[in-house]
Amino acid sequence: MYNYIYGKVVMQESNYIVVDNNGIGYTIFVANPFSFELNKEACVYVYNQIREDEYSLYGFKTIEERNLFLKLINVKGLGPKMAMPMLATGSIAGIMDAIDRENVLYLTKFPKIGEKLARQIILDLKGKLARKEEVAVAGSFDELVNVLESLGYKNNEIKKILPKIDNSLDIENQVKEALKLMLK
Repeated sequence: MYNYIYGKVVMQESNYIVVDNNGIGYTIFVANPFSFELNKEACVYVYNQIREDEYSLYGFKTIEERNLFLKLINVKGLGPKMAMPMLATGSIAGIMDAIDRENVLYLTKFPKIGEKLARQIILDLKGKLARKEEVAVAGSFDELVNVLESLGYKNNEIKKILPKIDNSLDIENQVKEALKLMLK
């Protein structure tokens, strides 16, 4: 799986850009293609979706945007083609706030998101979208927080154990230490 593609943005269309990396042009579907500067180098964080009839790259300017996208597409009934317009027309903070405050009205303003799907988004994601700055403590634990979230731990559980972990450890030992603390 690709994490990011770094190269020159050589084409912009209504829903995608083409990034030239070492002579290979990657078509990457993005929320806001015109937020990337044409003929300039860019780092595009990507998610590659592989299906039996489709191979698509979805791109994002930030890791936070990609992380929100990944959580959105895990909601039952919400795929990449519905999540991208949400990111295009809404801010990351606005979407996260709407989910936390159970604001169905805000979520239904997005294309193809009805009340039933908005309620499903809230049900699946409420409490799972804490901003990194809410979780972070002294030292850099971003990678550890991502690992623990991917294992299904809630942000309030993660916040409690972070101060007890030595930030000078490598990520593998941080994860081991965190899991020991979680099991107590």
